[in-house]
Order: sequence, then C-alpha cells, then structure tokens
Amino acid sequence: MANKKTEIDIILPNYNSSSFIDKTIQSVLNQNFKNWKLIIIDDFSNKETREKIKKYEKLKRIKVFWLKKNRGAAYCRNFAINKSKSKYLAFLDSDDIWEKDKLKLQLQYMKKNNYNFTYTYYKTFGLQSRKISTPEKLNFYSFIKNTSIATSTMMVKRKTTKNIKFTYTTICEDYYFKCKILKKTKFAYCLKKYLTKYRVSKNSLQSNKLKNFYWIWKINFRYNKLSFLENLSSLFFISLSSIKRYGFK
Repeated sequence: MANKKTEIDIILPNYNSSSFIDKTIQSVLNQNFKNWKLIIIDDFSNKETREKIKKYEKLKRIKVFWLKKNRGAAYCRNFAINKSKSKYLAFLDSDDIWEKDKLKLQLQYMKKNNYNFTYTYYKTFGLQSRKISTPEKLNFYSFIKNTSIATSTMMVKRKTTKNIKFTYTTICEDYYFKCKILKKTKFAYCLKKYLTKYRVSKNSLQSNKLKNFYWIWKINFRYNKLSFLENLSSLFFISLSSIKRYGFK
C-alpha cells in the first residue's frame, strides 16, 4: 500500500528552549490525529537544548533541521514552509502546548467549511492563567485593531502562503505574516474551543509591550501603508484588547 500523504505539516522554530521543548513536542506526539509531520528548525541552540531534540530525530514523523548560526524565528518559519509539502500548515512555538484533539478538531473545522485560515481559543499559563476568547472571525482591518490570533493556534492552507514570508524584524515577525494572509484570504475564522496553552513569561508581559507597539507601528507604516491616524487608531484598539486579554501586567 502506498504511503498516505501527510495532511498537516507543523512548523516549530526552536532556540534555547530546553526547559519547555519536551512538553511542547510531547503535546504533538499525543495528538489523536496522526497524519502529520513535525518540522523543527533549531536556530543554533545551546548544547542542552540540542540534546533534548536529538532524541526525537529517529521518529519517522519528525524532521529536524540544524542551522549553523542563529537566524531568528522568521527565518526558521520561512525555511520550514519552504520544506513543507502538505495541504495544511499548523504553527507551534517551542514553549506552548496543544490539547490532544487540537489538530483533529481544527482540521475538521477547516474541511467542513472550506476555510483557508483558522485559529482557536486558548488558555494562558506560566506567570498568568486566563481563558482567552477571540473574535468569531477577523479580516485585515479588524485584526490590526485586535491582533488576538495567537500563532500557536493558527492553521492555514499551505497554498495561501505562496509568495508570503514572515518579516525579518526583531519581534512581531508573525504580525505582518498574519496581515498578508488576511489580505489574501479576506477572513480568518475562529474555532471556539480552548485547544492551545500559551505560555506567559517575562518576555511576553509588560516589559515587552512598548517594543511590540514600536514594531507594530513600524510595520503598519512601512508594509501595511497605514496613515498616521490609522496607525494611532490601530495601536489604541490593540492596547484595549491587550488589557482585556491579559490585564495591566
């Protein structure tokens, strides 16, 4: 019997995440949907992290690429997308965790409705514990005022990423990628189930918010071509939605 074609390629960039990477990979291995391939791009991590990943290399559904120097998350994700051959792409950060039925339910949701771009509700854990309910659907204009699509909740048809790359910025490299996909697909749709656990750390709290706003402002001007007032409006509503999701911390 011919091998069944992989339906979902999972994109996982990794850099020095030795404290979390085992649980992240295990959450993929525990999926009750099995027709996937995990593409790990190690971004020149330290020895401890590399040793933890190496033990998974022998598994048939996991492919690891070892970069010779640190290139950043955007490069890693673009590299993995170029290596992908499946119909669907799912994205997972190296410190986040999926519920066991995440891939199964989200793929069913996409197929049933013929959606190109979907995301899910998620829970935060780590320094903060909340349930995050995201809008039922988003287009480009609502997204730039909300930005509530967590990368680890995303699933897209691979064809929608043609000629679209993650932006090589210091942070927020996934923001413009989502903007470009939304311009192409028109809408992204939410599966209203808590299927992802998003880790909140010091880097994702208040200490990083000003940097996030700076890069969103810069991306909106340079790439999204927003006017000064449109950009102010975008950041104002992003601030409100961020407070609603995570509080003032």
